[in-house]
Amino acid sequence: MKVLTKGNITRKREGKKGGKVLLLWGQDVYVLGLMVALISFLGFLVENLWLALTKGYINNRNMNAPFLVGYGLLVVFMYFMFGTPQEMNLPKRMRKGATRYRRYALYFLGAMVFVCVGEIVLGAVVERLCGIEYWNYSKIPLHITKYTSIPTSAAFASMITLFMGRFFQPILKFLSRLDDRVLKVVSVTLCVIMLWDFLISFAVMIRKKDFYRKWKILLR
Repeated sequence: MKVLTKGNITRKREGKKGGKVLLLWGQDVYVLGLMVALISFLGFLVENLWLALTKGYINNRNMNAPFLVGYGLLVVFMYFMFGTPQEMNLPKRMRKGATRYRRYALYFLGAMVFVCVGEIVLGAVVERLCGIEYWNYSKIPLHITKYTSIPTSAAFASMITLFMGRFFQPILKFLSRLDDRVLKVVSVTLCVIMLWDFLISFAVMIRKKDFYRKWKILLR
């Protein structure tokens, strides 16, 4: 089963029970919604793991629900742009000499660029709207502005490349086999929760000009 397909941006196909399924770039939109939710949850865990190791506490990461939707949207957008390392979308001239290692290297570099640009844009927008520094990498060597750095971007790019190379397509295949009704209900529910939580949380940050602190647990 080849996950990434070409064709119309949105179209419909027959579902497992004969119903119509809305597709986005060849993928069931409800499967993609669940994937965004899963990656957003993993992003929440990754950030709290970093806090636990470096600062000795975990917190709500400015959200009510345990989802950081930026992670999910970034990874799924990369999937549409580049595919996966095994089936990377490359120009015809590059495909012949694109060995497995070169594909992974190119994917890693692409992920680094995405992370750098994403962090700079998000950091600048949050500071402009909320009047706060979402994070500051100025003390990290090889930082590019205070919002991103080569070491942190390389770490995120490594995690993204590993996830996309080993886990993304198997998870998509697993989710695609779920019952259509269950898939739709769970996907829509989680996407509504994430979107609503994102809007509410940032509205509070914009109004208060401060971080949205709901809970904090000291670990040491």
